[in-house]
Amino acid sequence: MAHNPILLRSARPDENEGLCFARYMDQAAEGFFRFLLGRRAEAIMASAFPEPQHSLSYQYVTFAERRGELVGMTSAYTGAQLRGFSESPLARAAGNSRLRLKCMRVLLAPVFRILNTVADEDVYLQGIAVEPGLRGQGIGSILMDDIEQRASAIGSKSLCLDVAAKNTGARHLYASRGMIELSKWPDAAFLRPLFFRMAKGCQG
Repeated sequence: MAHNPILLRSARPDENEGLCFARYMDQAAEGFFRFLLGRRAEAIMASAFPEPQHSLSYQYVTFAERRGELVGMTSAYTGAQLRGFSESPLARAAGNSRLRLKCMRVLLAPVFRILNTVADEDVYLQGIAVEPGLRGQGIGSILMDDIEQRASAIGSKSLCLDVAAKNTGARHLYASRGMIELSKWPDAAFLRPLFFRMAKGCQG
């Protein structure tokens, strides 16, 4: 690793980078976007990627590179930015899948409502991913260090994320970095939770 340093850079408004982002997000979200958008999910996300002011925009993505090759990424934004997002770029990119997207947004409305509970001043880590063959080499830690530092630098009170309840490995990893479980969804005694909201306070 010392001879091949990891470099972090902002994403570019380019559909090829959008395809890389879509692959990483599908990995990070454990198939959520394929469920939302169907079999063309990656192409749709890549098409929307160069447009600004939406949750899948290049503006909120940081890539990790080693020797000029992408090895990971984070996607994050503040609660205030989230509430200013438009649904139009993704709807345009969906094309013939627009009706599916609209129906899935209705079906998944409770999940999207949970997302909107992020406070204006908090940073929401939408996704973090590392190339599968490169895990365990510290790339994820570099990406997490970066997002925590950036959240602190802009004065955010907290960095938060949602993680699948079944993903115990990720939950343990986030806990080891000082993140705590704040809530679960669904929050009902007779239902098994599907995901947890985890958060860590930012130091100014």
